[in-house]
Amino acid sequence: MIGFRRAPKALRGGMLHMGSLRVHHTHGGRGTPVLFIHGLGTSGYIEWRFNLEPTAARHRIYAPDLPGFGRSEKPRARYGIPYFTRFIERYMDGRGLRQAAVVGASLGGRIALELALTEPQRVSKLVLVNSLGLGRPAIHLTYGLMTLPRVGETVMKVARDALNWVPAPVIRRVAGRYVGASVDLSRTMDDRYLDNLRELYAAEGYHDAYLATVRSLVSPRALFGAQYDVSDRLHEIKVPLQLIWGADDPLFPVAHATRAHALVEHSRLAVIEGAGHTPQAERPEEFNRVLHTFLDS
Repeated sequence: MIGFRRAPKALRGGMLHMGSLRVHHTHGGRGTPVLFIHGLGTSGYIEWRFNLEPTAARHRIYAPDLPGFGRSEKPRARYGIPYFTRFIERYMDGRGLRQAAVVGASLGGRIALELALTEPQRVSKLVLVNSLGLGRPAIHLTYGLMTLPRVGETVMKVARDALNWVPAPVIRRVAGRYVGASVDLSRTMDDRYLDNLRELYAAEGYHDAYLATVRSLVSPRALFGAQYDVSDRLHEIKVPLQLIWGADDPLFPVAHATRAHALVEHSRLAVIEGAGHTPQAERPEEFNRVLHTFLDS
């Protein structure tokens, strides 16, 4: 595979069968279980590439690639938050996980929220990282384009082709306009990361899964994710909650996190300055300190 990054010795990556579905996951370590749920358009091994190994030194970690993403199978399915939440439940059952600390980023955060609200006995602690579901997001034009028939498919093909022929420094420069922070993208989007992204975009079925997921969140009647805002249900969360937010997120402003912090008892809030939508990759050392302090408490 292009740009395959071998898992560190503490971790193992491989395929498993969940019924007829083939799923890729990363797992390893010892101790209390921690389940990582990635966001839209990425994978467990990409999203959490700076976080899994340090956490596995202290806990038993699991990071599946959601169906349709990463190296997991990409079936024809009704992609969306209900589908992904059912998958996470089945994944936990298959691993013998009656309960785990659950860490979710962006779309993965909303899946983690759904799990905590509908199956609270499965979640011992909850960590939300720049999560969907805590307010009305700022809309990016690209997401609107993705909902249009044939236009979304064209956008995905253009992105795939650009990854293959546009020089890496140009990709980083363009990406820097959207991340919402002055981050050293030579580290965050290093060559290995771009190789993994090329592999992802080249995978059969990925474009369909991505577009189906976006279209499940965006409709003419509701802005991106607005129908999945669960702010009015946050009082139902009884487990310890850690919110970790990039201060300069252009999609989910930090006001979402401060309001959630005020609404949930036993919650903590860490705002990471100089980070945008992905503090786990943009400021991993600070992110890991906050995460491990919470998990160990």
